[in-house]
Amino acid sequence: MTRAERMLAALQARLGSASIEIEDESRLHAGHAGAPQGGESHYRVKIESTAFRGLSRIERHQLVHEILKAELAGGVHALALELSVPAPDPGAATNP
Repeated sequence: MTRAERMLAALQARLGSASIEIEDESRLHAGHAGAPQGGESHYRVKIESTAFRGLSRIERHQLVHEILKAELAGGVHALALELSVPAPDPGAATNP
């Protein structure tokens, strides 16, 4: 199982039906300080989840870092996060 697959499994386990995209950007950093041979060190993670509702930007980042702490401690050099809450459904019923 790749690091991206482990990260995805951990995020899905905690965030449920969130929309999650993980991109390994390690190839873009080959040769840079902190970029090990073989990659799996630089990631861009995009998540849209209702679990973020009511959380500040910092709290969202803290939550994701907590979920991924094992991977972050195990060789991830860079993690770019794009975290959002789904837009309300315009067709959803509203309370009068």
